Amino acid sequence: MPFQKLDIATPKPVLSWAGHDLGHAEVKMAKNVASLPFVFKHVALMPDVHLGKGALVGSVIATKEAIVPAAVGVDIGCGMAAIKTPFRQEQLEGKLKQIRLEIEATIPVGFNDNKEVEKSVLNWQGWHDFHDLHLGVQHLESKAMKQLGSLGGGNHFIEVCLDTDNQVWLMLHSGSRNIGNMLAQRHIETAKNLARLSDTSLMDKDLAYFVAGTAEFAAYWRDLQWAQEYARFNRDVMMARFKKIIEKYASGGKPIKPLLTVNCHHNYAEKESHFGEEVYVTRKGAVRARTEDYGIIPGSMGAKSFIVKGKGNSESYCSCSHGAGRLLSRSKAKEQFNLDDLIQQTQGIECRKDTGIIDEIPAAYKAIEQVMDQQTDLVEVVATLKQIICVKG
Repeated sequence: MPFQKLDIATPKPVLSWAGHDLGHAEVKMAKNVASLPFVFKHVALMPDVHLGKGALVGSVIATKEAIVPAAVGVDIGCGMAAIKTPFRQEQLEGKLKQIRLEIEATIPVGFNDNKEVEKSVLNWQGWHDFHDLHLGVQHLESKAMKQLGSLGGGNHFIEVCLDTDNQVWLMLHSGSRNIGNMLAQRHIETAKNLARLSDTSLMDKDLAYFVAGTAEFAAYWRDLQWAQEYARFNRDVMMARFKKIIEKYASGGKPIKPLLTVNCHHNYAEKESHFGEEVYVTRKGAVRARTEDYGIIPGSMGAKSFIVKGKGNSESYCSCSHGAGRLLSRSKAKEQFNLDDLIQQTQGIECRKDTGIIDEIPAAYKAIEQVMDQQTDLVEVVATLKQIICVKG
């Protein structure tokens, strides 16, 4: 499905893969971003686009000489990891509840952290640079160490999935935890203060930005890269523990070599080359999808998920959607649905069935198949997965 150019008057065009008309608030947010003086060429909106803070979730913003910290957001480096195992469905039969309980006991979720810091975490190279980070987070080193290898809350999850050949896949979704959030908040605050002091006119105060070449830009970029690496390693640490649990139940503890490993961010910024120029690319709820890049596009906890390979579509800045995208806000989902609805919509999936996760009910999300239909020019599907175990943050 090709993109459409939004019919709005902005200095830079907005290309949308959404396949539906955007609401008034969404159009306004797209207009605000496309009107920033440093936006490069155009703004690209992915099929799962929805309201965010400052910029739409599901937007790809390429910029010259400036970056908007609130567009990257507070869950810096949030993303997905997946491995394909040689195990088959029958090797896990009758063990799903035990596996779920063991995952929940081994990997801290919600606000919980690790009681002990394991060796691989202590040896992470990133700690050497911790004291270069923003002064406002220096008291958080111990907490950041304890949270490395923990899931967090909200829409973060750990899943055991099966592909169409009944092969077992392990998949998880998490980011840079409290330390990433705190770093983002400190820099967003600095950007807003700078805008106020310099009397910069902004359509939305959440679009306050840093200009390349300034000390503030350099400090944010350094902390951003650090938090993105923390997030990636956080997923690696959890995946190693998760893999061990599955090996225990499927092969009597015998270690296996993954047949495919994917680890990708979907809330982040990088310096990249597009249309022959070096630009800063912010993907807010979008995955990089260059030719041969593997990505993960999960549905809700009651739907399919997809392992994809990028097609390198230049108009999308080589990007694709990061999931199904929310249809209802968390509060609306809690108003509209009850525990019986949750039980019914997660039938056949080994997961918690309680009121604490009603805001993550499948019906709160867009239909993933529809989202996938809108991006056949962005990615090809490598594997279609369905979860059999889901652990929510």
